[in-house]
Amino acid sequence: MEPSQNLFANIPEHLDHELTSELLRDRSVRIERIVSCGQVSPPDFWYDQAEHEWVVVLEGKATINIEGRSTIMLGPGDTLHLPAHTRHRVEWTDPQYATIWLAVFWKP
Repeated sequence: MEPSQNLFANIPEHLDHELTSELLRDRSVRIERIVSCGQVSPPDFWYDQAEHEWVVVLEGKATINIEGRSTIMLGPGDTLHLPAHTRHRVEWTDPQYATIWLAVFWKP
């Protein structure tokens, strides 16, 4: 059995880049904690991943742009399901406070 983990622990006071921590991985699923503080997708970059993704914002705020749809604002408790090959990008994360995401990835 794995030791317990706290999703709000070990977050640096200042983040120069997004912090991604893999919490669990097996053949069918990967779970990550992602911490952003003002980080966004690079200009003209779109995620287009082969995996499905389900994400929940635990703390903070962010906006996600899904290609062909309107921009979505996410806050604490908000979830988003992104089927494989749904082109999306992070347009904004709060630059003053950490945005803590929990992301679950699995193959179709």
